[in-house]
Amino acid sequence: MTEFSLFEKKLGLKFANKDLLTQAFVHRSYLNENPEFGLDQNERLEFLGDAVLELVITVHLYQEYPNEDEGQLTNWRAALVNAKMLTTVAEELGFNDFLLLSRGETKELGKARQYILANTFEALIGAIYLDSGYEPCDVFIKKYLLSRLPEIIQSKSYKDAKSHFQEEAQEKAGVTPMYKVVKEWGPDHKKEFTVAVFLGKEMVAEGKGYSKQEAEEEAAKAALIAKQWAA
Repeated sequence: MTEFSLFEKKLGLKFANKDLLTQAFVHRSYLNENPEFGLDQNERLEFLGDAVLELVITVHLYQEYPNEDEGQLTNWRAALVNAKMLTTVAEELGFNDFLLLSRGETKELGKARQYILANTFEALIGAIYLDSGYEPCDVFIKKYLLSRLPEIIQSKSYKDAKSHFQEEAQEKAGVTPMYKVVKEWGPDHKKEFTVAVFLGKEMVAEGKGYSKQEAEEEAAKAALIAKQWAA
């Protein structure tokens, strides 16, 4: 496909199997409207890419930061592979111009689109791995994602809201926060969750997200504000 040859050139990729690259951008909604398309949707590639992404980043952190403990390395890795970071990188690399979506999904922006972009980034990593192996994945991830790490460390943005709220809750209230899913809705490929965070029996705040982890993070952010512990 001409469009994807432009994508390859822009990102310095060279696929032997062009179908793998195309498939990485196929959202399941597209196949609902185009059942004869001939390629599968990208969720299996996303599953594979998620594991490759985590391995590449884990190996890099382990080798480059020998004096840091497991907890710190885990925080840095989480900051690199979370949906917000993957979405930011995907947007900057122009993924939106190549997504294969249904007409309805094309109109949806906001968090729904962010979720799709993050998943597509992982699917692309899976496609690169199947097409060319580990080394090109390593090069790609270091160039476009791990290059963000110095900024993350300097700004301390790896300190996620859940960790912050837990530290504050244990210090100020002597309680460890508990998270509970209070509502979930939507189709399997676009399920949404509402999670409440509790300190003991007190419900402090709620958060929504396209995964339980995202909803917990949003609940923690809201709880920090509610308790005036955000500073």
